[in-house]
Formats: sequence, structure tokens, C-alpha cells
Amino acid sequence: MKKFTLLSLALMTSFGISSALAAEKWDMPMAYSATNFHSATGVEFAKCVTTGTGGEVEITTHPSGSLFKGADIKRAVQTGQVPIGERLLSGHQNENPLFGFDSVPFLATSFEDSAKLWEAAKAPLTKLLDEQNLVLLYSVPWPPQGLYFKKEVNSVADMEGLKFRSYNNATARLAELTGMRPVTVEAAEISQAFATGVAESMVSSGSTGYDRKVWESLTHFYDVNAWLPRNYVFANKDSWSGISDASKNVIRGCSELAEYAGNWRAVEYTQFTINGLAAGGMWTGAPGDTLKSELKEIGKTMSAEWLEAAGEQGKAIIDAFNAK
Repeated sequence: MKKFTLLSLALMTSFGISSALAAEKWDMPMAYSATNFHSATGVEFAKCVTTGTGGEVEITTHPSGSLFKGADIKRAVQTGQVPIGERLLSGHQNENPLFGFDSVPFLATSFEDSAKLWEAAKAPLTKLLDEQNLVLLYSVPWPPQGLYFKKEVNSVADMEGLKFRSYNNATARLAELTGMRPVTVEAAEISQAFATGVAESMVSSGSTGYDRKVWESLTHFYDVNAWLPRNYVFANKDSWSGISDASKNVIRGCSELAEYAGNWRAVEYTQFTINGLAAGGMWTGAPGDTLKSELKEIGKTMSAEWLEAAGEQGKAIIDAFNAK
């Protein structure tokens, strides 16, 4: 993070630090724990903005769904209850299929491909958010998604009837296609859900499992690299319009730094958290050939369904991604 700090200082020097005549205090709700790398990146972003604008815009982060629950953050920002927030992008797929571009199974399964897919989708997503009174600031991927269970699983048949933690349309559909029962559980509630038996399995990154110490309830993590979902930080358009051009430039610069730092953290955190799951007592490894093959077929079904729902815009994103 030394590079992040040096770049932040350079940014502040470039724009200058002046006394703000009317300071804006922006509360920034975030869904994940304070120790999660997305939250840590958000804290650095907030400091960068606060210092870089000389206090004209002062951002305070609120992790773990403490200000608004994850599912409520986007609406809170849209309606001006708060001026800025962070949310899982695919959490809004029920509003518009484009929000689920990052959760098409086995389309982009590496950080390099995730970056290419984001580049292909950024312009249409920015336009869509603008129409919803939102300004896109930055986006950071999660590590690749794996499957968690409280038993050994060698085929889709072994998943039949399990209560599966769902966090977006893609995960709910994955549960249906594998015979599991989807249960909506926000990130902040994962530990309790597994401890009380509300959920017995999930698809998520090693990061989420490590942060929530799921080894206390679960036993197996299968590194299937299903997709790399993205979080994004966005501002209320009216709040954005109400700050100076100089502050907007600082926030844009801090957003670029945060996206760089967040991507770096995600890459570094991937193996660290999988090692952490193993250290906690979980079995970690790749799925067997049967399970891998069955999941690939399910992925084809889900990909076709997403393309049909997303229409020409979805096809344009996939075509642009494949052309890179």
C-alpha cells in the first residue's frame, strides 16, 4: 500500500489543499465487515477525498451494514438519504439484467479477464446508473467464487435439498439448477445463518469465508472459480452536482487510486484467505471431474439465460469482452 499512499499525496499536492467554505459531510454505508479488503479500500478512499479536498467533502465510512443493510444501500443513495455508498453490483440484477454481467458463470474466471469484462461493461453501466440518479466512481472485484459446504460434495446430486445462501439472481438460479434451496442472507449475517442452520452452503470468495470464520460451521471449500463479482462505489447525482469542480476532480482521482488499490488487494487476498480457511480446519481444493463437468453444463444454461434477458446490450458486452 506504499504506492497507494504516495499516489494519494501526489494527488493532494496536485489539486492543493484549501479551507472549505461549506464542508460537505458524506456518510458512506458499506455492507461488509471493517476488516474486509473492500471496506479497507473504502476507508483509504474516504481519507484521500477528505484530505484532498481540504475538508470540502468529508467522507465517513460505515461498514458491516451498520448504517443501511446491503440490500438498502443503493436505494438510500438514489433517494438522497446518504450521498455515497458501496454495494455488490449484481445485487441489482432483478432491476436490470445488465447489473449481472459479472456473474455469468465461467465467463471471466481470472482477474485479467475480470478487468477486460469490466472495461467492456463500464460504459453501459455508467449510463444506466446515470439514469437512476447515480454517479459511478469506482469498482473492485472479489476473488474468484468457490463453493462452501458442511460435507464432502462430489456431484450435483450431493447438493440436493441443501439450504444455500443466496445474494443475487445468479446465486438463486444456481441453487435451483443444483436442487438446493436458496435462502437470502446478507454478508453481515453469514456467521449467524450458518451457526443456526438457516443456511448450510454458499458460493462466495475465500475472502468472505475467511472474514466470517465459516470454518466454525462449514467443512469444505471447492475452488471452482465460477466468476468474480464486483462491488462498486457510487454517489447521488444531486450531491455530486452540489460540490465544486475541484472536489469532483479530487474524487475522480481518489477513485482511480481506490480501484487500483482494491484490485491489488483482491489479488493478494485470494490465496491468503484460502490458506486461512485451511488453517481454520476446512478442506480446500479443486472440485472433482464429475462435479466440475456438471457445473460447466449448469454454467452454459445460466449464460444462455442471461444473454436472453440482457438482449442486445448484454450481447454487446460479451462481444466486446471476447474481442479484447
